[in-house]
Amino acid sequence: MIMQRVSSSNLVAVGYDDTTNTLFIQFKNGTYKYFDVPQNIYRNLLNASSKGEYHAAYIKDNYRNQRI
Repeated sequence: MIMQRVSSSNLVAVGYDDTTNTLFIQFKNGTYKYFDVPQNIYRNLLNASSKGEYHAAYIKDNYRNQRI
């Protein structure tokens, strides 16, 4: 899996493992993995005009996560 840098004030890079449906998000203050995330959520995150707003609205409290 390759982390892709994104343009955001808080997110640094994102990646997705499609074999486990795990989303990885590197923030300026740490990296988290989110479990059982559909691939379209990852694609929508990459295409969102505001990555931080998309994360807050659709990912943050909707998927089990772990800081790594």
